[in-house]
Amino acid sequence: MTTSTSPTSSSSPLTERLAAVREGVADAARAAGRSPAELTTIVVTKFHPASLVRELAALGVRDVGENRHQEAQEKAAELADLDLTWHFVGQLQSKKARQARRYASVIHSVDRFSLVDALAAREGEGDSDLDVFVQLNLTDDPARGGVADRDLEPLVEHVLAAPGLHLLGVMAVAPLGEEPARAFERVRAASGRVRSLAPEATSISAGMSQDYREAIAAGATHLRIGTAITGNRPELR
Repeated sequence: MTTSTSPTSSSSPLTERLAAVREGVADAARAAGRSPAELTTIVVTKFHPASLVRELAALGVRDVGENRHQEAQEKAAELADLDLTWHFVGQLQSKKARQARRYASVIHSVDRFSLVDALAAREGEGDSDLDVFVQLNLTDDPARGGVADRDLEPLVEHVLAAPGLHLLGVMAVAPLGEEPARAFERVRAASGRVRSLAPEATSISAGMSQDYREAIAAGATHLRIGTAITGNRPELR
């Protein structure tokens, strides 16, 4: 999804929220001395029905994010008639990697060697390369998703050696309790380390509904925005 505002024939809360985020992204980009065209906004639709994704597609959204494999797989199958790019942004089990590869164009959460190996296993010679981000854990909690800072370079090297994977850059989530601007500066520094090994891996996946402006200021190229666009998630039954 580009950050430009496209006209719509009718107004709805979804249309208004999408327009507001597009405007906010464009304003933040210009404030950082960047072009809005540099940014990809991924609308994360966790727990929302496929019908909402179809509404978003009608409003010009093409990049959609999911962080639960089963839900993502079902939505991608139901919406196969749409020209969408599916981004998997949650934690992915290695045993589900080959299934995720069938619908996802980008995996944002590569954080261990076993997942790299599972994603690199192609099912056929005609399979295209899969775009991936290496996820960095910005906390001291190993239970959180992402590779530890000290292990970033070895994981990047493993991705670069894996057939069928194309490294886009680094991904991270700003920890609760830390100023987002400070957290994203750490991500920017990590991106520099990644680029020292893979100069073409210039992308940064960072920034969500509450902190995308700080992420843009720190060089983010891919924003993962959910409730600011989709509204509150439906209650699970």
